[in-house]
Amino acid sequence: MEEVKYELSEFKAAWQAKCPRCRVGHVYKGPAYGLKVQKMNSHCEYCGLRYEREPGYFYGAMYVTYAFAIAEMVTACMATYIFTGNDSSFILYATVAILSVVLMSPFNYRYSRIILMYWLTPGLRYDPNVKKKEVDVKASA
Repeated sequence: MEEVKYELSEFKAAWQAKCPRCRVGHVYKGPAYGLKVQKMNSHCEYCGLRYEREPGYFYGAMYVTYAFAIAEMVTACMATYIFTGNDSSFILYATVAILSVVLMSPFNYRYSRIILMYWLTPGLRYDPNVKKKEVDVKASA
C-alpha cells in the first residue's frame, strides 16, 4: 500500500511555521507566545534545509517587521480614535502605539522571518519530491 502524504497549502504551512522546502519540519521550537524565548531551529528536522542561508540572511526580515509595526500602530491608533473619540491626546496615542508594537513583537519576529523565507527569497521553493534527510545536515553547516 502506497504512503499517502498530505500536503499543506503554502499559506497554511507558513502560518504553522513549517519548512518552506518540505512543509513538514518545524522552523521554530515552541509557540510564538509563551514564557520562554522563541528559538529557531538551524536546520529542518525532515529535509535538512539550513534556514539561515548565509550570514546576515535574516537582516532582510527587518523590513517586513517594520511594515508589520507600522500597520499595527496605525490600526491600534485608529481603533483608539473610534472607541474614545479623543483626537488631541498625544500621550494616549503614543502609549497605544508603543504597547501595540511591544505586544505584537513575538508575532512580528516569527512571521517576518517566515515571510522572508517563503516569498522573498529567490530559489527557495517548495519541492514535493524532497526525501527525508535528503541533505546531510553536517555537510551543509
